[in-house]
Formats: sequence, C-alpha cells, structure tokens
Amino acid sequence: MSQTKETSILTIEPTDHPTPADKRKAMMANPGFGTTFSDHMVVIHYSEEKGWHNGRVMARQPLPLDPAASVLHYAQEIFEGMKAYRSPENEILLFRPEENARRFRHSAEVMAMEPIPEEIFLDAVHKLVDIDRDWVPDGEVGSLYIRPFQIASQPFLGVKPAKEYIFAIIACTVGSYFKDATKGVPIWVSENHVRAVPGGTGTAKCGGNYAASLTAQAEGYAHGCAQVVFLDAIERRWIEELGGMNVFFVMNDKTLITPPLKGTILHGITRKSIIALARDKGYTVLEQPYSLDQWREDAKSGKLLEAFACGTAAVITSIGKVCDTHGDFEIGENGANNPVANELRESLINLQYGRAEDPYDWVKRV
Repeated sequence: MSQTKETSILTIEPTDHPTPADKRKAMMANPGFGTTFSDHMVVIHYSEEKGWHNGRVMARQPLPLDPAASVLHYAQEIFEGMKAYRSPENEILLFRPEENARRFRHSAEVMAMEPIPEEIFLDAVHKLVDIDRDWVPDGEVGSLYIRPFQIASQPFLGVKPAKEYIFAIIACTVGSYFKDATKGVPIWVSENHVRAVPGGTGTAKCGGNYAASLTAQAEGYAHGCAQVVFLDAIERRWIEELGGMNVFFVMNDKTLITPPLKGTILHGITRKSIIALARDKGYTVLEQPYSLDQWREDAKSGKLLEAFACGTAAVITSIGKVCDTHGDFEIGENGANNPVANELRESLINLQYGRAEDPYDWVKRV
C-alpha cells in the first residue's frame, strides 16, 4: 500500500554500473554503521523562480557545490534519520515515515529554510528504497538506514536565508549501532558543555546541534564512556538528552519518566513510539523534569530500576553506569538486567520488521 501520490516530480535514472550482486552480498554481511552505501540517491532542487524541480533518482555521486554556497558559511542544513526493514515475507517496510516528513518540515522552519512538501519527501523516500531494495538486509543482519537532508546551495556571502536549496537522500545498509544494545553502556555527564538552549535550535534536526555535542562526546570517550548526556543550559541540573538520543528512566512502581519537550529536546519518533507502547503495556509514562541529583539518589536507593536511551539508529540501548567528576554510579545491576527496556525494544523491533500485528498503522509497505 503505497503512501505516495500518483504524480511525481522525480525522474528515475538507474545507474549503468550497479554494485555486482556478489560484491553487494559481501558488503552487507558485516555492514557496520554508516559506511556501506547503496547505489542510488535522490536529488531535488529549489529556487524561488521554479519552486521544487529537477528531481532525480540517480546514481550515488558527489554533489557539485559552489565554494560560496550558503551552507558552507552559515550552516543552513537539516537532515532526518529513518530505516527500511525486510519482513519475514520479504516485504520492504518503512516505520512511521510521515512522522519523519513532518519533523523535517519543522526543522526547515526553525532554520529559516524552504520546507519541502511532505508528499514530495515521502515519494522520494519510497522511490529510493524501491530502486535500492536489494540493499535492505535480512532482519538478522540489520536494516537500510535512510538519510534525507537539505542544504542551502545559493552562492553568496551574507547572513540571511538562502533562496536556493538542494534536497537529497542517501542510504546505507547498517547493523547494530552499539555492539550489544541489550547490555548497559556507560555514559558521561557533560558539566561544561550544553547541547541546546531555550529559543535555539534544539528541536531541529540540524548538523549544528550534533557538532555542538562532539567536544563533550570526546570527553566522554576519554573517560571510557560510549555516549554523553547533557544537562539543561540554565540551571545545569535537569537531564535533557544524550548526544543523539532521548532518555527514559524506569522506576520500581511501573512508572517511566522522560524529560519533557520544552523547546530544547528533539521530538524523537522512537521516543513517541515507546510512550505509546509502554502505556498500552500498563506502564505509567510521565513527561516531566528529572534531575541528575535525583537520578543518582534513585539509583542508590533502588527506586530506579533501569535507564535507557532511544533513537532511530540505536533503537533502545540500556544505560549501565553514569560517570562524572563527582563520582560514578551504577544503575541496577550495571545494566546487566533490563527487562523493561528489553521488552519495549523487542515489541518495537517486531513491529518495525513486520513480525507482529500493527494496531497503530505505523508500518508502511514500499
């Protein structure tokens, strides 16, 4: 059941030199994350005179850019992260793509960019996945990670919104983001850096937000941690989110707490899905502030049973230990036993791969 319009601004131009099947199979056997790219890409241009035009599904290749392109100087850039999955019946599935299209439009508005119509976004995703469906691995291997993005391409120097843009989509076969997402990873609390501020770009999925996290991430790596968690920019005490993931806290009374969306936290689609799944399983989900001091105290007292991060790339990853300059503390059995996170992860993955009935109408076939 296609979710695209009958009319399309996209021209399909299959590559003359697709990756040979045997080489593709070898590349997909152990794809890692973010380096095993499929054969094709989507490129659509925008100008004030023509609107969105010259859309093509074409061989993956470098993008020609003028050295004065606005994106290179003023960072007008946004992106999305989504996946395609192969079901046991060999169908290719997308998970809540309309939510990605909606969030992409929101990001464009935050960054003063021309929003691409949601129907064009969805049409482009469907057509790229369809032509590169052989790059979608079996469920035991992973999925096809899809990266729609938009950049300001107008060549000029001057601080103002651009009038020309390129919308593009690339895709890559991926395995697990972390080696074992069911076991707890250690995370570092960033005390000297913040990811976003009220009134800023925290709710936009733009590269600048991630660039702002890299110094703190490097600090975390230096302390043996896999990820970094950021505090609020004002009081430096409230948990916000990890470098690229939302976070949940599992209490001993079947309550889940997650920080509220108040302008500095990305509106995670995985986060939104987990809230719905958890509530349907009988958990109470509270979207409310949660402090670092409370996290430490609840972990020590046993009130906090689990904590986990979530996002498209990693799905659900348990947190085993929290580290900062004031001393480390463990969560539960150092992340070794995470029944709630594992239950939610299994339920979510079963929906994404078409292994379970979908009462939410979240899964769309390509």
